Amino acid sequence: MSLMTWIDERFPATKVWNEHLAQYYAPKNFNFWYFFGSLAMLVLVNQIVTGIWLAMSYKPDATLAFASVEYIMRDVNWGWLIRYLHSTGASAFFIVIYLHMFRGLMYGSYRKPRELLWIIGMIIYVAMMATAFFGYLLPWGQMSYWGAQVIVNLFSAIPVIGDDLSVWIRGDYVISDATLNRFFAFHFLLPFILAALVFIHIVALHKVGSNNPDGIEIKKGPKGNRWSDTAPADGIPFHPYYSVKDIAGVVGFLIIFLGIVFFLPDMGGYFLEAPNFEPANPLKTPEHIAPVWYFTPFYAMLRAVPSFAGTQVWGVLVMGASIVVLFFLPWLDRSPVKSIRYKGPISKAMIVMFVVVFVILGYLGMQPSTPGRTLLAQVCTILYFLFFLGMPIYSKIDKTKPVPERVTK
Repeated sequence: MSLMTWIDERFPATKVWNEHLAQYYAPKNFNFWYFFGSLAMLVLVNQIVTGIWLAMSYKPDATLAFASVEYIMRDVNWGWLIRYLHSTGASAFFIVIYLHMFRGLMYGSYRKPRELLWIIGMIIYVAMMATAFFGYLLPWGQMSYWGAQVIVNLFSAIPVIGDDLSVWIRGDYVISDATLNRFFAFHFLLPFILAALVFIHIVALHKVGSNNPDGIEIKKGPKGNRWSDTAPADGIPFHPYYSVKDIAGVVGFLIIFLGIVFFLPDMGGYFLEAPNFEPANPLKTPEHIAPVWYFTPFYAMLRAVPSFAGTQVWGVLVMGASIVVLFFLPWLDRSPVKSIRYKGPISKAMIVMFVVVFVILGYLGMQPSTPGRTLLAQVCTILYFLFFLGMPIYSKIDKTKPVPERVTK
């Protein structure tokens, strides 16, 4: 009896390998945009491994946290590298996820039968945001402290429960040692929940099959090819074809990622802000407080809404709605075709507008507020919601191209 046979009798190793790799048939026309799912898993592994290593030397104590980060950077063997891999990895995680989500937006990967797959992906995105938020305080620098102060205070704008909720999140009436301890605990726990959600996401993907740039269901196409009589004619085994292709994507990604880690880890203040190299001081407010770049589009929407009666409740609702609306995308798109390749000029113009507006909002969220920037943020916020709330209309009336019966290149 071989070792593999012995294992298979006790654990379905070969069955899992075949179902999810060797005999999982993916469309043969995957392109550049399909690198980002595997890259997201790579970065998640990097964050978990480097996070565990950092936790071995980090002190979740308000009097020791900043010094422990400096100790990691200066005295721990290769500590500077592990810290930069983790800090750069946080931004890289959001970059690949945003590109992964944009690919789904372009090719209609949220459409039937992948609605649940999209919702699980959105839950992963929200969990990522929570993980990043909790980790943002841990360096206990000036921007960490005051950024967390501003964000937690936003919860107090929620009617009835807001004040009690913000106190519960902080564990105190101000950002303090209790807050740092609970944020550290949550930041350590959430990546493992993220890993479980990613596993569920992959299982859901392999149940309905991968989408492709044409938006055609290959499972419904002609049957029979040289790999199997039951395989779709336009499908190829994920392994070795796409596993090898993903390795090429990983190599390209690592060249860029490690170039940033070694030569520009702060990315000019976008990945690591200059005020965060100063220890947190509750008595000294930075000139300009802004969250890290991947939160700034939503922060700009928050600031774009005027406060009423001294409360930001409407801004908080708009910021929350900007994320919640993404969950409803599968039911907002009424186009008869899935892929942007075959949609009409209105849909193409709207998706370009959405990207431009999102980038502008991200920039505005990093800048100090002025009347002109606030006005621009208000216009961009309206256009952001117009993309989603107008989708049932413009996607339905837009002229579309004929969709081919078989996938193209």
